[in-house]
Order: sequence, then C-alpha cells, then structure tokens
Amino acid sequence: MLILAIDPGPEHSGWCLYQHEHPVGEVVVAETDYDNDELLRKIDTIALDADYLVIEQVMNYGMAVGAEVFDTVFWSGRFAQEFGRFCRMPFLEVKLHFCHDSRAKESNVRQAVRDQFPKTGGGKRPDIGTKGQPGPLYGVTGHAWSALALAMAFAAKQEANS
Repeated sequence: MLILAIDPGPEHSGWCLYQHEHPVGEVVVAETDYDNDELLRKIDTIALDADYLVIEQVMNYGMAVGAEVFDTVFWSGRFAQEFGRFCRMPFLEVKLHFCHDSRAKESNVRQAVRDQFPKTGGGKRPDIGTKGQPGPLYGVTGHAWSALALAMAFAAKQEANS
C-alpha cells in the first residue's frame, strides 16, 4: 500500500510517500517546507500510484484559534479536493498509536518512528545516515517527520481494520 501523507500548514506543508510493508515500510520520498501552491500543482504527479492520501486533521480541543489555523484548514481541503480519495487523521491518534499517551510530544513520536527502522546508514544516527551512507530515513526532516508518522499510523489502522 502506497500512502501520500501531508502535514498541512498555512503556507508550507510537509509530505511523504510511504510504501507500507509489514513489519516496517519504506519511505519513498519525503519533503518538508514545500510551498502549498507548488504542492497543489504537483500532487497528481507526486501521488501518481498512491492508494491513499491521508492528511493531518486539524483539531482545536476547545482552544481559540487564529488565522493560521483557518489557512491550514483551507489548504487541507484544497489538497483533498485535488487528490480525490482522502482520509483525515488527527495527530492525537498518531500519538496514541506510537506512544500510547495523549501527552506525548512530537519529539517522542519522532523517536518512536525512528526506532522502527533498521540502522543501516552511517554516522551517529544510522537510521537516518549520511549523504555518503544514507539510512532508510535519510532526507526526512522538519514537517516530513509528522507526515511519515501519520502515514505509518494510518497504515497500521488500515491493517488492523482488514
């Protein structure tokens, strides 16, 4: 199953293509800080063979929100409309999947994601690796980490429901 996951933002979004295989998949491509207009134009070619588009669902949990949140929601809708078939998943579900605790921070989720990949690259973080000896997570940076976590949690949910 090939999943395009997007961590939307008001102006830029992180995304990744994730090829799910049990027990761990493969990050096909990951990009961070992609301009939303550019991502919208390229979404069809990026996700040409993707089975699913999963977008982080914006939640406010009773707190007041500002214009950036509404802009993020707007872009989420544009991405969903462009791709056609889509699912939304709140990051709370991602936290619960990886850390079993709603109070987990993004850094906890990132570490839980990293722990699931083999350490085959070079350097101090062989799961990420170096340019000369890349690991399976080489190139995943910034908001692409959230997109990867989203894709992995979504894949696990799909697997559990089948």
